[in-house]
Amino acid sequence: MNVLPNFIADQFVESKSSEKIPVRNPAFDTVISYAPVSTEEEVAEAVEAGVSAFEKFRKTTPSDRVAYLLKIRDSVIRETDLLARILVENHGRTYAEAVAEVKRSIENVEAAAALAYTLAKGEKMVNVSPDIDQELIREPLGCFAVITPFNIPLHAWSSYVPYAIALGATVVLKPSEVTPIIANEVARIVKGAGVPTGVMSVVHGDGRVAETLARHPDIEGIGFIGSTKTGKFLYELAAKEGKRASINAGAKNHLVVMPDANFAKTADAVVSSFFGMSGQRCLAGSNLVVVKGAEKVVDMVREKSWLRLGYGMDKETEMGPMAAKTLLDRVLKFIEIGEQVGKLIVDGRKNKPAKPLGGYFIGPTVFLDVPPNSPLAKEEIFGPVASIIYTESLEETVELINKNTPYGNAASIFTSNPNSARRFALDVNVGNVGVNVGVPQPMAYFPLGGRKHSFFGTAHSRVDTIRFFTDHKIVTTRWW
Repeated sequence: MNVLPNFIADQFVESKSSEKIPVRNPAFDTVISYAPVSTEEEVAEAVEAGVSAFEKFRKTTPSDRVAYLLKIRDSVIRETDLLARILVENHGRTYAEAVAEVKRSIENVEAAAALAYTLAKGEKMVNVSPDIDQELIREPLGCFAVITPFNIPLHAWSSYVPYAIALGATVVLKPSEVTPIIANEVARIVKGAGVPTGVMSVVHGDGRVAETLARHPDIEGIGFIGSTKTGKFLYELAAKEGKRASINAGAKNHLVVMPDANFAKTADAVVSSFFGMSGQRCLAGSNLVVVKGAEKVVDMVREKSWLRLGYGMDKETEMGPMAAKTLLDRVLKFIEIGEQVGKLIVDGRKNKPAKPLGGYFIGPTVFLDVPPNSPLAKEEIFGPVASIIYTESLEETVELINKNTPYGNAASIFTSNPNSARRFALDVNVGNVGVNVGVPQPMAYFPLGGRKHSFFGTAHSRVDTIRFFTDHKIVTTRWW
């Protein structure tokens, strides 16, 4: 039995737990490994390693920490193909999508290195009073928990851990039990870069392990990307325990098409947004809002929504499977709901891979005339299901986006009118806005936005983690 080891205190160690979780290749429904449900003692050992490493690591120079990050970057670049293949095998996405995730992760490592020399510098003002100077310095706080999701296991790691390294904090990583394999490859790369013992550890397991880690009294804060249900639980736990929280949660994203949009280009962007990575992206579109006069785009979207399903390493494949059977079942449930409330114009259940693979496949699915108050329009599906909603005006559309769902992650408008785009960007209550962009993904040197029930906490991921991993101290100085 191939069981993933934990990575604690710079060593790969076999878990003593007797409970194992099968790790599958979702394209073939085959077991490719097992993840242990780490014991409380193993979680404590990982935290202890991080706490022990912190006192020395916090005093390392920025240049030393940047040197570690540049070595990590070089290794990830060299091993792009290996990392991408692991993502395909364990998650199911296409190879091109996997390579894109590796590249985005490299960008985070680079941004973290830059952060160490720029935003982390602090501030100083002389003569705030006669002969008195004041200085703001930023200090890392200790050991943090980072809990990553199944859909972007490498990118989520890179949205937190490189920044912790840049700032002198330490981390215990708990990857998703659905896609845990990449975490061990990252640990190998971190170890090879010479990062000091205990700065990053990895413990495997399910939600019970995540809760044990988050509750540990020596964990200073919780970084999380995942569902709103779990995110709210962790946020409430952090508040109760007096810990910091950076909780990136669920979404229900809207793509708005105005009458003056370029319909051909819009249709391409919309289909890519809805169905890229099989709809398993927090910034993926879910509701297509067609403003009066833009109805022509609907037929174009329908025509482009029949994608070739298959194994992600096959060049002909345009869309892979869902990452787990439970996720496929959830999508099928929403399709059944959709049949009761809307008009099904593309049925993904009829779309099959060219040859039977046995995996968790469902093709792009599109519903027309979806009532805004239906579960299909309001709830996160996290799969390749698109709902088309009609509105009379931009004002009605903005009100729909702001009030119809509890989420506030992303929204995009497709238009050739800069005034419409500007009004939309200023009025819509979401953290990430796109103009003629289907997936408004911020670059690594910007934080990922998120509002309402799409984010809980005060510091977002990526560069914003400077307010998560560190706190400021004000030093007031007078010399007699």
